[in-house]
Amino acid sequence: MAAYEPKNPGYRAAAIAMFDRQPAMHTLGIAIVRLAPGEAELAMLHSPALTQQNGFVHAGIITAGLDNACGVAAFTLMPCEADILTVEFKTTLLAPARGERFVFKAEVVKPGRTLTFCEAKAFAEHEGKVTLIAMMTGTLMAMLPRVAAAQAPRTTAAQRRLTRPPAHPLILRSCLQALV
Repeated sequence: MAAYEPKNPGYRAAAIAMFDRQPAMHTLGIAIVRLAPGEAELAMLHSPALTQQNGFVHAGIITAGLDNACGVAAFTLMPCEADILTVEFKTTLLAPARGERFVFKAEVVKPGRTLTFCEAKAFAEHEGKVTLIAMMTGTLMAMLPRVAAAQAPRTTAAQRRLTRPPAHPLILRSCLQALV
């Protein structure tokens, strides 16, 4: 793992505050265990309410933990004015999610100004044994304030159609013929 320098010196407090604003993580019982620049470790205890028909923790719950671990890891490297949003992920399920505790470890592979690529692993702790149960790759986007867009006057779709020139001369000709 490469050593990354956070753009926000208060990255730890910012990441915890961002995580705490997510009711879904509270509902699932997922908590931050460890933070470092470009790294995050989350964990949750087993709950029968989160299982599927065979008694394993549902794949969607495991995926949510992995996704959030990637998001927190990426967020630790973003500037203080940024927020974060997942734009893509792929999860590979390697073993049934059976355990008393589940750990989600993520690290940034490639940080970028707008997009950050992460990898994460989910582990199940069951009867003193730790098993790798899932892996994820994810791409996360820094959502930066758009000052110019916020200050621009709003236009309707009809106004935009009237002020936007047609893309091709044949379209222009057909538009003019339709007016005649």
